[in-house]
Amino acid sequence: MKLLNTYDDRDEAEAAAEKLSGGKRLASERDATMVIYNLFGIPSWGNFHRLGMYNLGELRGLLERRETWIPADQTRHAEIISTLKTVAKNYGIDVPGHWM
Repeated sequence: MKLLNTYDDRDEAEAAAEKLSGGKRLASERDATMVIYNLFGIPSWGNFHRLGMYNLGELRGLLERRETWIPADQTRHAEIISTLKTVAKNYGIDVPGHWM
């Protein structure tokens, strides 16, 4: 398991943990007077999508209408893919080829 996200609100962190599949753990830590909630889980694109991270919902919409892309869509796709490549490298996972 790896750190997937951090939250300032306990309810939000617990709701996010419920969305994950596979192993998960929610840990809190104090930073001065503030409590931070760290969400650990299996780094997968499915889990990231369930958490609403890395614009995966937007990517899905773009890919569903790929045949009708305008230049702005192509630019946005390239931006999202660039981010996903960095995420993939950091977590040791692959970006699916059909997303390219």
